[in-house]
Amino acid sequence: MGNNHLIVPVLFLLGACIGSFLNVVIFRLPILLERKWRFESSTTLGLHYNKKDRYPEVFNLFFPASTCLLCNMKVPVWANIPILGYGLLMGKCVKCKQKFSIQYLFVELACAIIFALAGYINNDLYIILSEVLFVSIVICLIGIDFKTFLLPDELTLLLLWCGLLVNLHGLIAGSLARAVLGAVSGYLVLWLIYWIFKLITKREGIGYGDFKFLAGILAWVGINCITPILLLASLMGIIYFLIAYFIKKIALNDPVPFGPFLGMAGMVVLLFHKQFIELFPLPL
Repeated sequence: MGNNHLIVPVLFLLGACIGSFLNVVIFRLPILLERKWRFESSTTLGLHYNKKDRYPEVFNLFFPASTCLLCNMKVPVWANIPILGYGLLMGKCVKCKQKFSIQYLFVELACAIIFALAGYINNDLYIILSEVLFVSIVICLIGIDFKTFLLPDELTLLLLWCGLLVNLHGLIAGSLARAVLGAVSGYLVLWLIYWIFKLITKREGIGYGDFKFLAGILAWVGINCITPILLLASLMGIIYFLIAYFIKKIALNDPVPFGPFLGMAGMVVLLFHKQFIELFPLPL
């Protein structure tokens, strides 16, 4: 474990602040992508583009300021304080008392705790900063996939290329070869599972976004970690499905996104990558 405990509270605060921004990305990026796809489709078909959502024309990750979705009241500045703001508001809009999603608090807390854990486990500043970047991208993908069943290329490909750059000298995976083989094998393994399942059942079990997501994760941690990531993700997915089914949140035939469990497994393996690489050695 790391000895520099001073960095842990700093990373906790940083994680809470970044988590607050990640909530914005999780909410707004799918809307921006849908606008983009509608515009491109309208242009291709020679149709007039009409905005279908109720948000302003100028709408991006930074503008306008956060508002209540029911009464459109602007969220007070003091309520935007990460973690504390949710508690001060008691999870409700000041004006109309509409409940805010618990997701906002959960993402901020999760990001803060994982950032702090990265600083507690590691002494190497480059590894800590790399893990902070990884966690930020992955949390966005987890949140978006849970809400929309989408894993945007804008994030999965960013994760992939950042992983390969981080491992140019094997910072996390141990070598660039492990990172490249990890990305390739991650994509191909899920691609094969997809086609085997489709040929047997005539249905699609997982999506191409999952292929890219696993490729991106393994570009960071390397081919050594493909087995533990798939095992952990599958186990988490089964546990989630069983709990959700028995509390009647989902039905037996309802689809469940696989990306969130890939992401959670990826974060576990990333934080303890040295131990996993030792458990699954490869001569690369």
